[in-house]
Amino acid sequence: MDEEVQASSPDWVFRLIYRSRSAIPEPDRKVALGTIFSQARSNNKGRHITGALLVSDDWFAQVLEGDETAVRELYGKIGADERHDHVTLLQTRAVTNRVFSRWAMARVSGDGEADIPLIAHPDGISPAAGHRVTPEQESVLAFMREATTATRTQF
Repeated sequence: MDEEVQASSPDWVFRLIYRSRSAIPEPDRKVALGTIFSQARSNNKGRHITGALLVSDDWFAQVLEGDETAVRELYGKIGADERHDHVTLLQTRAVTNRVFSRWAMARVSGDGEADIPLIAHPDGISPAAGHRVTPEQESVLAFMREATTATRTQF
């Protein structure tokens, strides 16, 4: 069955993964990430989109899950955001369930450090209570980590 057809079925959810390079100057990054997380949590919740954002040095990788139309529209907006460049679509597919159903957004470590669910504030971000990572989540997160690690040798 075609992935787009599956994703529109109530039994399927659409997953999109991309990576990009941060264009946010290092001194401004903490506050900018706080803004990004605050806006993303609010906007994504209203669209029933879940996911995780990996921040690794100057690179981002993000997984978005939800209705295909809503996820693709969000990805279009993300691609136009000037806070990053080299936006590259890594994967789209229909999956049987959300892997990040309890995550509105979280910071995922890139270098083997602990993952950090985040609470966003106007002046930055701070850690929230941790969640255990499932094997399915770890599989997707490993793909995202690999995608950001590979980019360091390309640029």
